[in-house]
Amino acid sequence: MLEDEGRVLARIAPDHLVLDVGGWACPFNRADWVIDSEPFETRGYYASVGLPRSQGGDKEYFVSERWVQRDLCAREPWPFTDKQFDFSICSHTLEDLRDPLFVCSELVRVSKAGYIEVPSRLWEACRGVEHDRMAGLSHHRWLVERQGAHLQFTQKFHCMHSEFDFSLPPSFAGRLGLDDSILRFYWEGSFTCAETTIHGAGNIHAWCAEFVARHYRYPAARHWARGASRLARRGWAGLLRRVGLQ
Repeated sequence: MLEDEGRVLARIAPDHLVLDVGGWACPFNRADWVIDSEPFETRGYYASVGLPRSQGGDKEYFVSERWVQRDLCAREPWPFTDKQFDFSICSHTLEDLRDPLFVCSELVRVSKAGYIEVPSRLWEACRGVEHDRMAGLSHHRWLVERQGAHLQFTQKFHCMHSEFDFSLPPSFAGRLGLDDSILRFYWEGSFTCAETTIHGAGNIHAWCAEFVARHYRYPAARHWARGASRLARRGWAGLLRRVGLQ
């Protein structure tokens, strides 16, 4: 759901042609075109979970003929010409996709300017959003960070869910304000993006732990409890192997 709705609308002139990328769950009504993998007839999924059905005004500018249903990551150019749109919206979509880099490249190709909104890395690193033993949301694939006009995508490593010092505690998410919870990115002309490559479990663990340590220091007792838990798990695993149950 688009959190920066008012400021986005303020950037769109009456004669602007607008594209909503991935807007099925909560369409941006001011968009003239929508492209999404889900059909026009089932748009507005968020209403089924108690959230707004749509945003961007009361009137739907798009119609069924301007709703393009297709796989956004199919590695085939979207059915739009270069710089066809004056403004594009891509809100809370890139973190879900298998190939956000391709989607970003198409956004730059078909649009003169736009707005991207995703969960912040800080929010996505918090446990307790969906489950106390899970960081962020279960269907999110990417941690997204911004450096100027560049977006950096890093896969959401599984170790963030299994080791408390690779993610932030549930209490931390409740203290985050909106500005810390989402990443807002307005762009004009173009922007760049890349995927982070980290080799080896040790380097992955260090990358996750360094980020957590910058924002939160766990009590020493938690580290002691973690060590004790590891020893207990190893003991049980050894016993199960000896009796042929593992």
